[in-house]
Amino acid sequence: MTELTHTDFREDPSIGELELEERASLRRVAGLSTELADITEVEYRQLRLERVVLVGVWTEGTASQSEASLAELARLAETAGSEVLEGLVQRRDKPDPATYIGSGKVRELFDIVVATGADTVICDGELSPGQLRNLEQRLKVKVIDRTALILDIFAQHARSKEGKAQVELAQLQYLIPRLRGWGESLSRQAGGRAGGANGGVGLRGPGETKLETDRRRINKRVSKLRREIASMDAIRETKRGRRVANEVPSVAIVGYTNAGKSSLLNAITGAGVLVENALFATLDPTTRRSATPDGRTYTLTDTVGFVRHLPHQLVDAFRSTLDEAADADLLLHVVDGSDASPEEQVDAVHEVLAEINQRRKGPLPPELIVINKADAADELSLVRLRHSLPHAVVVSARTGQGVSALVEAIAERLPRPEVTVEAVVPYTRGELVSRVHADGEVLAEEHLPEGTRLCARVRPDLASALETYVVNGSLA
Repeated sequence: MTELTHTDFREDPSIGELELEERASLRRVAGLSTELADITEVEYRQLRLERVVLVGVWTEGTASQSEASLAELARLAETAGSEVLEGLVQRRDKPDPATYIGSGKVRELFDIVVATGADTVICDGELSPGQLRNLEQRLKVKVIDRTALILDIFAQHARSKEGKAQVELAQLQYLIPRLRGWGESLSRQAGGRAGGANGGVGLRGPGETKLETDRRRINKRVSKLRREIASMDAIRETKRGRRVANEVPSVAIVGYTNAGKSSLLNAITGAGVLVENALFATLDPTTRRSATPDGRTYTLTDTVGFVRHLPHQLVDAFRSTLDEAADADLLLHVVDGSDASPEEQVDAVHEVLAEINQRRKGPLPPELIVINKADAADELSLVRLRHSLPHAVVVSARTGQGVSALVEAIAERLPRPEVTVEAVVPYTRGELVSRVHADGEVLAEEHLPEGTRLCARVRPDLASALETYVVNGSLA
């Protein structure tokens, strides 16, 4: 977002601009090697990407959809700090169980890796431990899959204590079934008298392999992280419970990654959160208070973006964050109108929301679809989207186009106070008048000698506070 209408954000660069500058300064340095090394220590491995070749298997859908998926993988790789050299797609009924792409394609891929000088191969899918091991043995370079790549991006972008703990938990859950080693680093086992035949004095081990030791230590770390995240959940629940007790309506912004959710939050509230043209720029949820044109207060929460085939480990680890969306009164589903396949983005977001809702009882909140980046989208695409999503609101968070109409649409869909009251409030109780303006919906107001005459819709607790001053028994 290059232009902001809120001067407080421009004058205070520490909110978002310095964070963006800091993130840019931490980009990975080109020229670092990614040689095979023993990455099986308990600490989750940090992928060191540099020059990569992409490979995908086209099993369903059209050729354009397969190419779009590989193009998205390239954007993910670039977000992680790598340079994409080549991309390959193979048409198969299903991925090869041994090598993902088949032995013949592996030989072709090896020649491309050698010719381009690549040091990493990224597969557009989730590899089994066996596929990962076979590919690395044959290609002689680091091989990772789409899930590991997304986890690495999350690890780079997480800033809060909760976000870092959630990412580490997801990485460890991904790593446990893939623990392995090269040579004999994980296969040594000795202990007690049985260890004598394996090396004698000084070479006897604890009676378990290094693989078993690492798995035990990782499971211990996972248990600790779960306890830490549970305690953080309690704090989040306390804050959420306070908002519910005050009956402040909540709106959650959801959508595909890089659809412009943070920009929209800034455009509506002037929050000044980090905005970057990159995938998964936002991992830590940001909640800001806003108000409808008629004065009703509500909260607006920016959540983590979704993506096709979002790893289940992340959905599980970010459960508390994603529950912010499921517990809201309204979902703002932001769609990138300039994307080549926005309808597929909508489907991907709905899949993740359905997965979140499986753990819950009751339906998801009502949804308002927002087509963003109207200034960058071509008119034909917008016409198609308006036809397929007839109730959507078209906006441009960058230019401000349609934002006022969006705010009005939010106001129409938020729950309204259910009690209508008419009261004359003495001037000595001005705090009650302020509460009616802040938390209720004022229908009429008149200043009389004895006090302020109000006709308003308010919450039950506020109606009880006004009951003493109700006129004509007008409490409905």
